[in-house]
Amino acid sequence: MGNSQEPQDFNNSVMPSSLTPVHVAKAAAELSLYDTASHQVSHFVPIKPGEVGIYVCGATVQSSPHIGHIRAAVAFDIVRRWFLKLGYKVTFVRNVTDIDDKILDKAAAAGQRWWARAYYYEREFTEAYNTLGVLPPTVEPRATGHMSDMIDLIQRILDNGHGYVVTDADDKPTGNVYFDVASWPHYGELTHQKQTAEVDEAAAVADRMGPSVDAAGEDKYNPVDPADISPDKHDPRDFALWKAPKDTDPEDARWSTPFGVGRPGWHIECSAMSHRYLGDGFDIHGGGLDLRFPHHENEMAQTRAAGYPSAARWMHSAWVTAKGEKMSKSLGTGLSVPSVLAEHSAWVVRYALGSVQYRSMLEWSDQALVEAQAAYDRIANFIERAGVVLEDQPSREEVAAVSADALPVDFVAAMNDDINVSGATAAIFTAIRSGNTLLSKLADRVDSEAAKAEVREILVSVRAMLDTLGLDPLAEPWLSDGAAGGAGTGADESPEHTALEALITEQLQARQEARKARDFTKADAIRDALGAAGIAIEDGPQGSTWSLK
Repeated sequence: MGNSQEPQDFNNSVMPSSLTPVHVAKAAAELSLYDTASHQVSHFVPIKPGEVGIYVCGATVQSSPHIGHIRAAVAFDIVRRWFLKLGYKVTFVRNVTDIDDKILDKAAAAGQRWWARAYYYEREFTEAYNTLGVLPPTVEPRATGHMSDMIDLIQRILDNGHGYVVTDADDKPTGNVYFDVASWPHYGELTHQKQTAEVDEAAAVADRMGPSVDAAGEDKYNPVDPADISPDKHDPRDFALWKAPKDTDPEDARWSTPFGVGRPGWHIECSAMSHRYLGDGFDIHGGGLDLRFPHHENEMAQTRAAGYPSAARWMHSAWVTAKGEKMSKSLGTGLSVPSVLAEHSAWVVRYALGSVQYRSMLEWSDQALVEAQAAYDRIANFIERAGVVLEDQPSREEVAAVSADALPVDFVAAMNDDINVSGATAAIFTAIRSGNTLLSKLADRVDSEAAKAEVREILVSVRAMLDTLGLDPLAEPWLSDGAAGGAGTGADESPEHTALEALITEQLQARQEARKARDFTKADAIRDALGAAGIAIEDGPQGSTWSLK
């Protein structure tokens, strides 16, 4: 990708078209989101009516992705999907950090070219995103493709008097450039808040667990960049905009600039790329909680010091924890995505990762995956039963076309309440319970066609809600991946479901025979055994039917 000029057809081929009509749902007027900088949930108003620009910090592609990485991707994928469901045009930018100390050091230790290592793991991340149903970003820029953007931004910061170049004894630039924190009185506004009368629990957790300006000392989650402990700094708070190369840095990991040969500091790349693709000011900047400081604090300061507006709102997804400790590869607690997917379906893993609101810590455990599998079984069972009764499934086009205004009010209210996924999921299961009740009583309804229409309405609604969370079992990637299981029309049941159906049918027949013989003790024993196994039995004039609880 070029550094100075966009491809001629970039806006037409990549970015959402300004010519496409915008139909923002009425429900959008009620959307409220949390802002890390203000510690408050507030009403969301886009900078440009009908459009939303989002920049999310992506991966540093030094090694394989783990569950902690993917949780942030899933969290912001759900945020993005809700904006899309509300009818907004969304430009979603997620960067790739493909040059940094860890990449260089690990590549050298493994006898690899640094760029080859970065590209290899970038593809692993992409595969993990795709497998778990994360929508591709509108743009996915690499740091190495935007060196001139970074150099230009640093020059603006220097010209505005908010940075300084370190020189040697001969007054020649060394390649080290620092941001002059003392020159920027707004530094610390993202994390060093004047405490209001009320600070919500999520903010309190962030303050306790997330590093910040006023939490000095060693940060085990973000080790200090060696360039940021240089004696050449004017102030301990100053941070590197550009770094002189280490002796071990390969020649092709060095760039020539007016302030010396070197490579970018960590923070400058996101300022450059967010401005490149989202312009002067954009709606939301997202990332994991551990990026709040120093990365996002520094990014906000340098962007504004260069003369550009920063993001209007900062959103941070909380960590995946294991026994209360942040899941981290550097701490030896990372759980690789392939290892988890070897034992659980991708749908189940995504459900588990997105099962709580993005600001809540997510404790990863076997129980969380058991609950996710149980949720899948309930969902797939209802979708399948409804499809059998209707002799077909609503098309993907029909499901995707359902607007936010047509979704159940409790689901919409939950999603508008700072993306309250737990509340949204509760609304889905409320609808499924209603659908299962209607299916069980279908044979008793004189107006069977009208009843079927009600079943179809609930089915479309359930799938549309699931689709908003990226979980419609009959959508990609779940359909191609086989994760839909028995949730199809009933024509192509999975072997597991066929076996389960045969076993339960045999038990129901035995129960029916016992009831005919007035052996109610045996009949009740069969029902109780099935109930203990998670099978709900519904008796009706046409016989008994079963469903998963």
